[in-house]
Amino acid sequence: MTPTPRPARLAAAASLGLLVASAALARDVTPFAARAGLETARAGAIAWAPDAHLVYLENDEAVDEHGATPRWGYLFYSPGQDKLRAYSIRDGKIVAAEFVEMQLEAPPLEAHWIDSGEALAAAERGAGARFRHEHRGRLKTMLLMRGAFDEQHPDATTWTFVYASPEGPSLFVVVDAQDGAVRRTWRG
Repeated sequence: MTPTPRPARLAAAASLGLLVASAALARDVTPFAARAGLETARAGAIAWAPDAHLVYLENDEAVDEHGATPRWGYLFYSPGQDKLRAYSIRDGKIVAAEFVEMQLEAPPLEAHWIDSGEALAAAERGAGARFRHEHRGRLKTMLLMRGAFDEQHPDATTWTFVYASPEGPSLFVVVDAQDGAVRRTWRG
């Protein structure tokens, strides 16, 4: 038997590695609510900067009807470093961590906020379900941040939902992250 040349063995090993990686990426992952990935993201952020605090949260993949997704993105701000760092969580692990090069007034999110499922239920009652039904809409983005989209409570932490439609302007629904009340809706 003639031994396989070393470059051919390396190529075969690399090909096998790609197949295994592709299979791992292709397997089903369990969607989870936003809070479920928070501690993993926070641990990464604290390892980077002990003064880091959560300032923003957004779905990184499609959200299901229960407010869960296979991947969430968490953005942290370090006042000491005056930098932002994002962590993407999937399967209970950090799958991406990167600095975000932008200027952002970044107040920390309030400590208590309703989870993504409860917030989505409020948005659906607050015009989301009607928009999906009447305009063939779908939920595109849900994000949690403080100090945006609510003129009456400008420092409040809110969930904002963006519903897209092929028939016209998107629907935005702002939900108070403390009590689940719909604060505002608009098309644009």
